Amino acid sequence: MTKTSPDHAFVDDPRNENIKIGIRNGMSMKFEIFHRAEANISVFDSSVLLGDGIWEGMRAKLGNIQFAKEHLKRLYESANALWIDIGITPKEMLQLLYDTIDANEGMSEDTNVHIRLVVSRGLKKTPYQGLSANIGKATIIIIPEYKKIDPDSQKQGISLITSWVRRGNSDTKDEQWNHLSKATDVSASISASMVGADGALMLDNNGFVKTCNATNFFIVRDGELWTATKDNIMRGITRQKTIDCAKIEGITVRETNFTLTDVYNAEEAFCTGTFAGQVHVKSVDGHLIGNGCSGPLTKRINLTYEQMSLENTSRSRLSTLSEI
Repeated sequence: MTKTSPDHAFVDDPRNENIKIGIRNGMSMKFEIFHRAEANISVFDSSVLLGDGIWEGMRAKLGNIQFAKEHLKRLYESANALWIDIGITPKEMLQLLYDTIDANEGMSEDTNVHIRLVVSRGLKKTPYQGLSANIGKATIIIIPEYKKIDPDSQKQGISLITSWVRRGNSDTKDEQWNHLSKATDVSASISASMVGADGALMLDNNGFVKTCNATNFFIVRDGELWTATKDNIMRGITRQKTIDCAKIEGITVRETNFTLTDVYNAEEAFCTGTFAGQVHVKSVDGHLIGNGCSGPLTKRINLTYEQMSLENTSRSRLSTLSEI
């Protein structure tokens, strides 16, 4: 098992040493598949020079990408807001994702595949922020890996500390963008790990609880599910699916501002993300949440989410492509 936070802990798989990675060069517009040891991009790419680009983390089961429509919608809306010219349609992008999965032996039959899709602004003729330095269209990188969630680590739950790093307002960097520039989140994550915590809980500039450094955050109070308002948070696909699952279960959902006092006295708390779904939080700033174990409401939502994922897996690729 690779040592990391329980919401991202995975079982090491030797097959990842020989994965095939898809790259679309924005100059030639040619998409090619490379062995990981030969997958390279230019040092003049916008992602290298400026961290300028966007990304999606996706799961694939039996060759089908989970919630592909929602992930690609977020990707293309972020690209539009940032004036990134991807150069292909969402349907064409989905086909490239499928082509990359199929290039890897046995991946289309595996139920534990994680994909990192990166779209940078593309090649620059010289290191410079402005669009005038860019040539060609976006660089596309598709990295699929065999990644099984480590069950023991997930059962342990997550310990969080409150970070000194704040979630910025949308007039500084809109947190809805899955932007490659993750310096604030990285700082929060490393600061937490330096004091032995699994992750960082981040507040906004008004002191309200917003999100973790890499996942969205929920608490349970009086049998209701609370999550932060949409301002200053990541637009999580799993966050929305979790809300949908709670409503299916007849659980009241409140998108509201709340404070650390509300968190410390919560009955349950959990984080959500594409990789691990819902993972319970056992403590925040040393305060035990509930009894430190996954609570009944968290378990109900997780079961409904797994059923939703199973239904998504059973769909054909053709039907998924047709709705993009």
